[in-house]
Formats: sequence, C-alpha cells, structure tokens
Amino acid sequence: MKATIDCPLLMTAVTIALAACSPNPGPTTTASPQAGTSSAPTSGASGIAIGIGVAQTSNVALLGQEQVAGAKIAEKYFNDNGGINGTPIKLVFQDTGGDEPGAINAFQALITKDKVVGIVGPTLSQQAFGADPIADRAKVPVLGPSNTAKGIPQIGDFIARVSAPVSVVAPNSVKAALKINPSIKKVAVFYAQNDAFNKSETEIFQQTVKDQKLDLVTVQKFQTTDTDFQSQATAAINLKPDLVIISGLAADGGNLVRQLRELGYKGLIIGGNGLNTSNVFSVCKALCDGVLIAQAYSPEQPGDINAAFREAYRSQFKKEPPQFSAQAFTGVQVFVDALKAVDKQAKISQQPLADLRVALNKQILAGKYNTPLGELSFTPDGEIVQKEFYVAQIKMDANGNSGKFTYLK
Repeated sequence: MKATIDCPLLMTAVTIALAACSPNPGPTTTASPQAGTSSAPTSGASGIAIGIGVAQTSNVALLGQEQVAGAKIAEKYFNDNGGINGTPIKLVFQDTGGDEPGAINAFQALITKDKVVGIVGPTLSQQAFGADPIADRAKVPVLGPSNTAKGIPQIGDFIARVSAPVSVVAPNSVKAALKINPSIKKVAVFYAQNDAFNKSETEIFQQTVKDQKLDLVTVQKFQTTDTDFQSQATAAINLKPDLVIISGLAADGGNLVRQLRELGYKGLIIGGNGLNTSNVFSVCKALCDGVLIAQAYSPEQPGDINAAFREAYRSQFKKEPPQFSAQAFTGVQVFVDALKAVDKQAKISQQPLADLRVALNKQILAGKYNTPLGELSFTPDGEIVQKEFYVAQIKMDANGNSGKFTYLK
C-alpha cells in the first residue's frame, strides 16, 4: 500500500498533528496515489494532515475515483480560502482497493505512519465494518463518505458518516417509479450477496416493495465480481416483471442492466447507490438510459458552497458533479470546519495529536454544516441528519457513450 506523500511527516511534541511536505500542483483527474498531495502550504508553514482512504484500484475504483476528485477539489478550495485559520490542510491518500484487507491496511498506514487527524473513507460499507474498528480503537475520527449500510455509526464513538443511510434514501426511487408508471405490480429484485451494503440495501428495497403492496416475484443473487448474468436475468424476465431493482456496484450492476435489456426486458429499472456514478455509462452504454437512482445530492442544490463546488468540478471535468464526489468534498469540509472551531478554542499547533483527535471528534458531532449536500449535522452516535433528497434518471446521449443524471421534480 502506497501513500501519496513522498516525504516523511515531521512530528514534534507541539506539532504532532502537522505534516510538512514539498508542494505539488492543484487537483488532477488522475486517481493514482502520487497525485494526492495538491495545494501546497505556504513557505515555512505546515499542512494539517487529513487522511483519504478510498478505493483507487479494483472494481470499486469506479466509485473511489469520484471520491478522489471531490476530495482534491475540497483541498484546493479550502486552502484557497485560508485553510484552518491560516494553516493549510494537506490530504494524505491511501488506496483501500476493493476489499476489507485493503481498507484495514490503508487505515493503519494513515493512523500510524501518516499520523492524520482524521480519515474520510472507506468507499464501501463492507470495508468500513473491517477498518472502522481500528480507527475507533485508536481514537481517530472517521467520516464515511459512502457507507450507507445499517449499523455504520454504531461501530464506535469515533465513527460518523456524511452519507445518508440507505433506509432513508432507497425508498424514494421506488416511489418515483410508481409515479412514472402507476401500473407497476410485479417486481424482480437482484442483489450482490457478497457485499454488506448491497445486502442491507436490498432489504430496504424489498420492504419498500411490500409496503407499496407490490408483488415481489423473484429475488436473484449474484457476486460483485460476476460478469455473466444470463441465468438470473432470464429467470426474472420469464416472470414478466414491471420493475427491476438492482443492488450492486457500477461494474457488475451496469453489466446486469445491459444484459437485461439485451434479453428483452422493457420495463423500468432502479439502480441502488452502487450504480450512482457516471462511470456506469461506459459499462451499459446506451442501455443505461432510463435507469432510476435515488440521490443524496443534486448539483442544483442552491447553497453557496455547492455553487463553488459545482463550478470547480465542471471547470475541471466538463460535466456535473456526482454524488460520490460531493460526499467526499463534504467529508473534507466537515473536518475543516470542525478543525477551525477546535483551533479557536486552543491552538492546534499546541495540542498533542491524541488530544487533538479527541477534541476534533467531539466538535464534529456538535457542529452544524452548510455543505454541497445542504445543511447537515450529526446525532450523538455519528448518524448524519440531512434534509434534502432527490431521484435522478439516466439520460444517455445519442452516441450511447455519454449521458447525464436528470433530476425528477
């Protein structure tokens, strides 16, 4: 596992939380570990090290790359606006890959080697259940940017999330589907059985189907590593469902969408949060068109901080920012806002790292934040309190290679 910072963190008794490294350029589109050290500190100053432990490789990288982009935009934005009361932040990236051992290794490196004040990550809930307890035992605050499975904040006192739980978000897409087609009666559900989040999400989807008095005609299982879904898709299509709901990741879920359409399925499709990325477009291409996905973020959210984030993202990537980037930006922002408050109470440069981490965690839970996701706060156990949610439908361009999320009213 390789960090993005090539020089050692210089730690002393009075600057334990600070990392001094040579400057690199601003955010780039690459997700390679070496590209994560943008926004250089002012000459002679140090950067406050915040860890970003997300999936830069593996099949989960389709999601993690968007998180890297959002975090880097946050790093530049907040440093351009004064950092932590004049002291820059410096993001330290560790690649978690797509499994629990990768996340555990990344978190251990961020905590013990890189000595970060806190961590934004990991990408998957499955990884969080493995890695978060390590951070909690070390009393290092964690903000989950995309960990929406049941039980994440309850892992420990130092675990919170800026990603709304699936129980709040997922039902919105089923209600949207019924609004588009009130004649829906029969529903087929697919889910990746080897992933904790997707197992949690499908439970919510299946309960919502029952709550809406719909007929759940089949539940088909697959693996996130699968590429051939003909058997499951054919079995479901033979039951003539009006609606298909898929809980998977971008690669497997996108392939399942494609194969369902190729086999003749014409009805509505709902994708879970794992398909909530423009990277799915390259997987199912033109056949992605029409897929519904519930959202915890909209580029049209009217706040000033979202306008700044949206402008920066569009300027760099020439498209609207996705949810995973917005949530990663928000994770960094919460750390920055909380660190500013802690610094005003007692200068960060004068606090031992262990004390600073504890004070930071306490402040995170006490604060209120105006973010690209809208106004948010946390419950005492670290659960996000968020007000605004949306449903988007994928609209593919005529070329079948590019598209966008259009937000339903």
